[in-house]
Amino acid sequence: MARIKGVPAGHAAPSVKIAYWFTRRHFARLTGREPGRGIEPLQICAHVPRLLRAYGRFEQAVAKLHGLDRRADALAELMAATLIHCAFCVDLASQISRQRGLSDGELLALPAYRTSGLFSDVDKLVLDYAVAMTRTPVEVPDELFGRLKQHFDDAQLVQLTFLIALENLRARFNVALGIGAAGFSEGMVCARPVPAEEIA
Repeated sequence: MARIKGVPAGHAAPSVKIAYWFTRRHFARLTGREPGRGIEPLQICAHVPRLLRAYGRFEQAVAKLHGLDRRADALAELMAATLIHCAFCVDLASQISRQRGLSDGELLALPAYRTSGLFSDVDKLVLDYAVAMTRTPVEVPDELFGRLKQHFDDAQLVQLTFLIALENLRARFNVALGIGAAGFSEGMVCARPVPAEEIA
């Protein structure tokens, strides 16, 4: 149960109700499932309408980015979510990853990606980057960044870095406020939250 009750649609301003509707529709498109409680972070953010509006525009801009392969995007966000142990984000990102072509086996093998034959060398670089950026303190070795530059141009690296940082923001917000899973992956395989030191 979240530590703060979200603003229900019945008590929300018209602009907030519209944001709820568009977010539900967006999540349904992304996941292929009805969001149910899936807009809880937005409902909590609605306590500060100005912040909600700014964040909504921010997420809309991010949704229009297409410079990265969808698999790289999915892997990066899912890894960050699992490292922060955000139940909401892991639930949502597992379903989005499935929609973007990741198999159940890959979702389950994520903690052991470095030794798994299910991930390509580029996949492993993306996942290494997500791990390095999500650790506290952040430690991204020059050698890792150099290897990333062999596969991604500058614009793609900016987008990849931004997406991992954004997932950190989302996940840390949700964990701090006690926002749990919303059922996006209900009845299906879900990635497992894992401490960074257990990454194999």
